[in-house]
Amino acid sequence: MKQYLTIIWFLLLGAAGLPAAEVKVVATTGMVADLVRRTGGERVEVRQLMGPGVDPHLYKPTAADASRLAKADAIFYNGLNLEGRLGDLFARLAGQGVKVFAVSESVPESRLLSPEDSEGFYDPHIWLDASLWAEAVPAVVAGLSEADPDGAPVYRANGEKLAAELRALDAWCREQAEVVPEGQRILVTSHDAFNYFGRAYGFRVIALQGISTVSETSLSDMAGLVDFLREQKVPAIFVETSVNPAGLQRVAQDAGARIGGELFSDALGEPGQMAGGYDVGTYDGMMRYNLATIVAGLDGTKE
Repeated sequence: MKQYLTIIWFLLLGAAGLPAAEVKVVATTGMVADLVRRTGGERVEVRQLMGPGVDPHLYKPTAADASRLAKADAIFYNGLNLEGRLGDLFARLAGQGVKVFAVSESVPESRLLSPEDSEGFYDPHIWLDASLWAEAVPAVVAGLSEADPDGAPVYRANGEKLAAELRALDAWCREQAEVVPEGQRILVTSHDAFNYFGRAYGFRVIALQGISTVSETSLSDMAGLVDFLREQKVPAIFVETSVNPAGLQRVAQDAGARIGGELFSDALGEPGQMAGGYDVGTYDGMMRYNLATIVAGLDGTKE
């Protein structure tokens, strides 16, 4: 009995000695949550609003979300109108003194894209270019440092390490993209999320839907894409985990193209989910899986 009590005592001492997270953060998407966790380390506890397969363009906040956000020490979101329906709530919370930060704030405006169908807004899908996502790190460092000044040195060090890792990931992505001959780098997806990806890694990007999945797909859009696929002899097109695949599946059937795989665009996978040898529940794993899937689909090695 004495030995048993001694073990319990040491366990309690150990638990008491564990470092507690100093900052309670709510992040919107998996990509933003990943960025904050890696910058914050053990000082930060991150809760994520939108899980795997959730489309942030269509996400409707619940009463529980509002309560969770109001109690947070800091809120991090992508910005650039990605979380459109949460914008008013974020503005209201900021007016009440809650610290709210858009990670896109530190991305140079000169590097942002504004496609013709974006109605004057910038394309929000900056995370699909790893070098651009590295530019979002300073906004996270600054936000965490404001919420927790004592942790600022930790956040700066973690941020520098993270930015270097993201630049190394970008170099890997560029190297992998070179496997596909330049003339075959035509990436056809469900919605127009891959513009930054295409610019960074040399792909011509065509999508069935616009930048926001709120837009509807017309029959003429589908017919036009079918004609394009036939003319260009595109071997594979790609559905997305957070977008209904029905429209693109119909296009593939009519055009005689195959579905080359399912890409992660607006959401990461489940925590610890492995696909193609990569952990797609992490940002790095998602990017590597996407590149590997696209390369395999377009260079003819994936049957």
